Amino acid sequence: MKRNEKKTIRFALLLLVIGMMPIGNLLAQKFEPTMESFKQYKYPEWFQDAKFGIWAHWGPQAVPRQGDWYAKKMYQNQAWDWSKNAFSDKPDEHYTYHVANYGHPSKFGYKDIIPLWKAERWDPEKLMALYKKVGAKYFVSMATHHDNFFLWNSKIHRWNSVKMGPKKDVVGLWQKAAKKEGLRFGVSEHLGASYTWFQASRGADKTGPMAGVPYDGNNEEYSDLYHKKTAPDDNQWLTKDPANHQHWLSCITELIDMYQPDLVYSDSELPFGEVGRTMLAHYYNQDIAKNGGKLDAVYTAKHHPENANGRWVMDIERGVTDSINPYPWQTDTSIGDWYYRTGQQYRSGLEIIQMLVDIVSKNGNLLINVVQTPEGDLEPDVLAILDEIGNWIPANGEGIYGSRPWKIYGEGPSTLKNQPKGQFGGLSDVRPYESSDIRFTTKDKALYAFCMESPTQNINIRSLGTNSKVSAQRVASVKMLGSSEKLKWNQEGDALVITKPEKLPEWKVVCFKIEFKK
Repeated sequence: MKRNEKKTIRFALLLLVIGMMPIGNLLAQKFEPTMESFKQYKYPEWFQDAKFGIWAHWGPQAVPRQGDWYAKKMYQNQAWDWSKNAFSDKPDEHYTYHVANYGHPSKFGYKDIIPLWKAERWDPEKLMALYKKVGAKYFVSMATHHDNFFLWNSKIHRWNSVKMGPKKDVVGLWQKAAKKEGLRFGVSEHLGASYTWFQASRGADKTGPMAGVPYDGNNEEYSDLYHKKTAPDDNQWLTKDPANHQHWLSCITELIDMYQPDLVYSDSELPFGEVGRTMLAHYYNQDIAKNGGKLDAVYTAKHHPENANGRWVMDIERGVTDSINPYPWQTDTSIGDWYYRTGQQYRSGLEIIQMLVDIVSKNGNLLINVVQTPEGDLEPDVLAILDEIGNWIPANGEGIYGSRPWKIYGEGPSTLKNQPKGQFGGLSDVRPYESSDIRFTTKDKALYAFCMESPTQNINIRSLGTNSKVSAQRVASVKMLGSSEKLKWNQEGDALVITKPEKLPEWKVVCFKIEFKK
């Protein structure tokens, strides 16, 4: 056979192979670690439709039953005064508790708390089945918190849950359970802030009988847990040290490559400049390869909507937006404290339902932490909250899942100015509502109007009056989700008036499905 004939055959075979490839492989664009390259990102439909996720913000810091940031605060002989942005002359309550119950942190440090975390009552399959029943469409596992303890089977870090504590691949088992229930799976990484956050372990008491005695974080034998000592001016949320940046990149890349999650959350802005962009480009690109040319991955990071919008999902901790965001976004918050704390007060199921509806009406998703005990199960109070949400979702989820924002997100007193501020860059995620507070979503040409409190009289939806500047559509039908009662209503000049139903559902957030004349 002649050389030219061989070339022709090879070319024909190449065309055949290309023809057999999924079209996505041909159209997929490879991401580069630049802000310009990230503009090609398209928000996956699954995330826009999901609306509700549950988070396991869980790990060895739950062991003392004292709430969030224990690994840092147990080393604070002088508590941080947030009102003055300075250290006080009193010890942090976590430090006091630790000394009283475990001993001084020079002798019994966080490294000694880790083996006490056994997770002996943790049943990921049982919990995931419950979360699906409650209505979650995606689940996020803590991968590592600021305590630098990894909940995955890391090959580069010995302080992980397979080698220590529960001796289980927590991330892997959560993922297996999520897949079994058909939920999307994500991981949260809080490592970026760990390098400076954990420097408290390298201190010593400033006052008292142990003043000047170094904490156990000064023992270089454990520097892979407590991190190396940072420079005096390296004390912000994200470290300036290039070596730390590279360490973070290697760890998060390992996490991504081992589990290929649908979602990755960073407890910060996208960290470390080009290093962070390298991680994100890799995350997107490996997801394209995994899905045969389709990008299905979601990355969420804090603040900077001017950067996040169109490139990744903007996340707001303990807060919500004040209006409809044209891009999908997410609130991350918790039923109570972030970690288990004895005697803590939890948010009610009603508050969480109201939060979900408000967020969805503004084009957002709710990711809520369900507080687990150190042993891994849920308290009766938490189960009751989930049960309340689970009773509401089957009837009212029609107006939540797969919905999109309407022309306005809502009406009523809670939409007016001077709304309560949240903790991090948004409005408060929990607030008082009245029955005249309405939130809107839309799907399949229907409008869903949620009364944020159980109606005590006729429902007046002013945005749907015949003289309204918001909508000129004529109403064809109105029904209440979860009820077969035939409703009385009238579209008047100043409002759509729905006569108070004779029998209201057992839940307080009531949804009306409104369809319009063609």
